[in-house]
Amino acid sequence: MKSWLSMAFQTIKVFVIFTGCTILFYYGIMWLNEEYQDYHRYDEPKGAAVKVSASGTDEDRSLLDRLILFYLNGE
Repeated sequence: MKSWLSMAFQTIKVFVIFTGCTILFYYGIMWLNEEYQDYHRYDEPKGAAVKVSASGTDEDRSLLDRLILFYLNGE
């Protein structure tokens, strides 16, 4: 009888710890979601930002040249 009560108590303890950790994880994820919900990643940069896609020359590249460059860079 004592063994059965001990096993039941251990099972309830594990269940309570699991439930508590699950609730803590859930509210942590909800907090992170609220933190970054209004974060605008694609706003115009401020300051002395440089356009990344600006090339050094003004020549128009053909589609084949751009495809070869894409494969050479490994992107």
